[in-house]
Amino acid sequence: MFVEYLTSALVTLLVTLDPPGLAPIFLSLTRGMSESERKQVAIRACLIAFCIMAFFGLAGDVVLKALGVSLPAFRIAGGLLLFWIAFEMVFERRNERKQATAETAITQDHIRNVAAFPLAIPLMAGPGSLTAMMLLAGRADGNLLQLGALAAICGLVILSCLVTFLLAVPIARLLGITGNVVLTRLLGVILAALAVQFVIDGVRAVVGGA
Repeated sequence: MFVEYLTSALVTLLVTLDPPGLAPIFLSLTRGMSESERKQVAIRACLIAFCIMAFFGLAGDVVLKALGVSLPAFRIAGGLLLFWIAFEMVFERRNERKQATAETAITQDHIRNVAAFPLAIPLMAGPGSLTAMMLLAGRADGNLLQLGALAAICGLVILSCLVTFLLAVPIARLLGITGNVVLTRLLGVILAALAVQFVIDGVRAVVGGA
């Protein structure tokens, strides 16, 4: 059960953050920067994203209770949201939306705070990843070992994003246009299946508690 939880958490976070998909956007956001400047942006963005995601994962239950929202209801809503993100990935709409967000931020902020916005928020710690963290934390049912493992997995996925950013140029060349399209669609299908599972879990909890 514990191994299944770890696997589910790792796959869900990897798919929702989509490190390879962030590589070309990172390059566009840091265009004109030196290698050292890109490294600083990458490290800062990853630290900010990890702090936000860890907070939502560990304190998500408290936030839900304060708002009067049940965990099954959040699972269903979160599953539907993740399914929509998967739909965008499969039909090539997600990258267009991310790129539009990035271009808007470049115009407004002139790259001064590019690490915080839009790289960390909302491209990394966005609605999909935050929802996934809260759903996964809810599945832990207060188990400190699983919550600790979730935080560790979150850190591992963020670390993979950092490595992707630092290797963005060769990765973009390696994957090419076709490689990026195939990978994004494959991850979208996987995420869709995970999203449906979240909805099923939520419905079962509602029916079981009725």
